[in-house]
Amino acid sequence: MELVDQLRGALGIAVLLAIAWVLSEDRAANPGWRWIAGALALQGALALLIVRVPFVWAAMGYANAAVSAIERATLDGSSYMFGYLGGAPLPFELKEGVTPPVIIAFQILPLVIVFSALAALLWHWGVLRWLVNGLSFLLRRTLGVSGVVGLSGGANLFLGVVESPLVVRAYFARMSRAELFQVMVLAMATISGAILILYATTLSATVPDAVGHMISASLVLLPAALLIAKLMVPGSGQDPGTEVEKEEPGLRYESSIDAIVKGTMDGMQLFLAVVAVIIVVFALVSLADQALALLPAVADEPLTLKRLLGWLFAPLMWLIGVPWAEAEAAGALMGTKAILNEYVAYLELAALPEGTLGVRGLLIVTYALCGVANLASVGLLVSTIGTLCPEQRAEAAGLGIRSWIAGNMASAMTGAWIGLVTVGG
Repeated sequence: MELVDQLRGALGIAVLLAIAWVLSEDRAANPGWRWIAGALALQGALALLIVRVPFVWAAMGYANAAVSAIERATLDGSSYMFGYLGGAPLPFELKEGVTPPVIIAFQILPLVIVFSALAALLWHWGVLRWLVNGLSFLLRRTLGVSGVVGLSGGANLFLGVVESPLVVRAYFARMSRAELFQVMVLAMATISGAILILYATTLSATVPDAVGHMISASLVLLPAALLIAKLMVPGSGQDPGTEVEKEEPGLRYESSIDAIVKGTMDGMQLFLAVVAVIIVVFALVSLADQALALLPAVADEPLTLKRLLGWLFAPLMWLIGVPWAEAEAAGALMGTKAILNEYVAYLELAALPEGTLGVRGLLIVTYALCGVANLASVGLLVSTIGTLCPEQRAEAAGLGIRSWIAGNMASAMTGAWIGLVTVGG
């Protein structure tokens, strides 16, 4: 039965590809079966290389150690500013059996600010620029994408949904519809470095080596997002693609101090945005649950938004490899991610009772939730592109919901791949 669950992910990948083709703007203009097979092979190779090759996974352990060092340093800063609320020793004794509380806003979310400042500094020093350009080169060589799409893909691995478009802002006016869609799907399907650390820290007690899995998911998501994007909006096939004349992204700082200050301010905006979104999402879920409680109970239990999302997304999660007994819980998390917010979904995943998800189911869900494709991100991405390039505002708005669908399909495909390469149920 475990083998059947594992191999069912292959069927899930085929179904997701079929859905993308059905939703295509031009089903006769698909990118070609050889290209599709190559993109799938790249996803599988990345998943196997990262998760199953010992020395590669050992390298992920160093990333885990680096994140732990950043986390300890952040706690030093937050405990100085917020005292015991930020992680300093408690000034009182807890009752026997009571664990010290973890206050998300003061002990976990400050990581976003610190890493944002570090990322800006590394960008100014050229370290991140070198990594972005290197990843862009690999995407162009392996998948044959245009220079601007490759550059966007490289940037999205490190920068957020607002910052990454800045890297290609000079090229928006010249992008074709297909290229614009690929850039949008890459932004929706991937996560920035700061958010990666936030997610990994949140899941550290639930998912062993969470940092490594977040990095793995981010890498596998790149070819998955490009594959889905090219199936849904294939373009004319005659467009040579927008190339970059000079690989010097349009995100600059005047000095190291300027990078630290601006990175800190950007991180603070993200910190406040995450806090606000969590408050609003939990409030909306509570309101929805109160309204649903007025309806008749189902199976002797009141209706809740989580139950409805679980029923709605359970078939998808079963299809990508989650056992049916776990599919409703997994579907509720996927629905929360796609409609409300992925960080709220990760918070709920971390709070699940032990045993709700098995080893494979837990990893599939962890990978499937990785990405910012939710309805709020659609508005954020469209408004960002419209501000940077007003002449592309209408085009971006028309592609907004499509990019949301494609981003979630890419995440689900990544979850299916990890289910295929994971040993043990």
